[in-house]
Amino acid sequence: GGGCFWCTEAVFLELEGVKTVTSGYIGGKTVNPSYSDICRGDTGHAEAIQITFDPSTISFGELLEVFFATHDPTTLNRQGNDVGTHYRSAIFYGNETQKNEAKDFIDTLSKAFVFKEPIVTQLQPLDIFYLAEASHHNYYNQNKEQAYCNFTITPKIEKIQQFFAEKLKSNK
Repeated sequence: GGGCFWCTEAVFLELEGVKTVTSGYIGGKTVNPSYSDICRGDTGHAEAIQITFDPSTISFGELLEVFFATHDPTTLNRQGNDVGTHYRSAIFYGNETQKNEAKDFIDTLSKAFVFKEPIVTQLQPLDIFYLAEASHHNYYNQNKEQAYCNFTITPKIEKIQQFFAEKLKSNK
């Protein structure tokens, strides 16, 4: 979870070794939530993406690097103008190795003062992941001209093109 799932999905779809990126909801109490449920802010769920990747091509650590470079992990329950617990920064880890790697990565960033403010990214065990409605899947690639996409997502794509060019599918 790194804010709006349209943003995170668009970023991670660009990476070589990432097989699938699926938008959905996780970490809350409501069973089978909808987008309108999430937007009320009382479900406890975060907008998030589920990433399937080939670890022989891209490591979990490299995914963490891109994750922390493409959202602000220091703002509690907000990313830019998107505000609410459903926009929180969170890593839903699948096993203890991922949990420890994410914790160590956060500790390294914190000790190096990469961010001016403390990192508030939550580490939570992987729970039931509910798929978002079909209209949210591959949203950026289908709506690039929409204002939100232009002002919020396109700069993230440009950032990974600049700083992570060697990891992009288009460069292979």
